[in-house]
Amino acid sequence: MEQVDTVEQVDTVEQDRHARQDHGKHGHRRIEVLVPMRWGDMDAYGHINNVQIVRMLEEARIKAFGPPRGAGLPGVEPQVSLFNAVPEGTMALVVDHKIRYVRTLEYRNIPAVVQVWIGAVKGASFDIHYLVKDPVTGEDCVKASTHLAFVDEATGRVQRLTAEQKERLAPYTH
Repeated sequence: MEQVDTVEQVDTVEQDRHARQDHGKHGHRRIEVLVPMRWGDMDAYGHINNVQIVRMLEEARIKAFGPPRGAGLPGVEPQVSLFNAVPEGTMALVVDHKIRYVRTLEYRNIPAVVQVWIGAVKGASFDIHYLVKDPVTGEDCVKASTHLAFVDEATGRVQRLTAEQKERLAPYTH
């Protein structure tokens, strides 16, 4: 793990990692992103609060697959354009979260390392998996998954994944 001391170094490492892909234990591709730990994320025990872990998972998901269309101003392109490439009027909604806290993630003033990959891809939904690691020790701290579906904003109906969406997810599917 690279030791970083300044904001400039964190930015440089972030840019390097943005393009980096890990191939996991079985050669499957994973996207690795850095997610800042904020001072306010820490609880009275000195580690990142479990509620803030959900926020960090969201940040990792957006860094890996892009922000929803129309949210904010253009910025850095994600590793895989997915959420930012959905048709107008389509929402990406969380159906379920599963989180296992393997060990506490101690607050550090450098970003946590989060590996992201795709699990099950079904007709109208898919799973995103996460592994949150301590940025200094490299130890696994959190294993999680998010089940998502695309929903038509006007009708509220779930939309089937397109062939193009499945193709974008395929290299990262385990």
